[in-house]
Amino acid sequence: MSTCFLDANIFIRYLTNDDTAKADRVEKLLEQAASGKVRLLTTELVIAEVIWVLESFYKLNNIAIGPMVKAILATPGLEVINGALVEKAVEHYLAHNIDFIDGYIAAVMERYHVSEIFSYDKKHLARIKAIRRREP
Repeated sequence: MSTCFLDANIFIRYLTNDDTAKADRVEKLLEQAASGKVRLLTTELVIAEVIWVLESFYKLNNIAIGPMVKAILATPGLEVINGALVEKAVEHYLAHNIDFIDGYIAAVMERYHVSEIFSYDKKHLARIKAIRRREP
């Protein structure tokens, strides 16, 4: 079985269905992965780009995007590198109404038992009570 990498635009076509022909082809590819004919791979950076495009171009909010990302993570035959961190980041993204990247930072900090961060971001990181933000 071959392994193929998925870029952000593949997810965007599928999730938005803004080009139905491409979305249909992506759906067939995902069906092939689910049946074990191909193994699909992507990374947390691709997921971050998907979220950014959905927010900036499609004007979707985190409440709409969160379930989409969770569905990506649950796709049979698709591995998201650092998927557990992405899942935790999505939880922060939804629960604290913060940027996905800040949620990812919080997830990494949790994994490595780090409670302090040097940052000038007073808006988002302050919403996570387990993190103590400091300025240099």
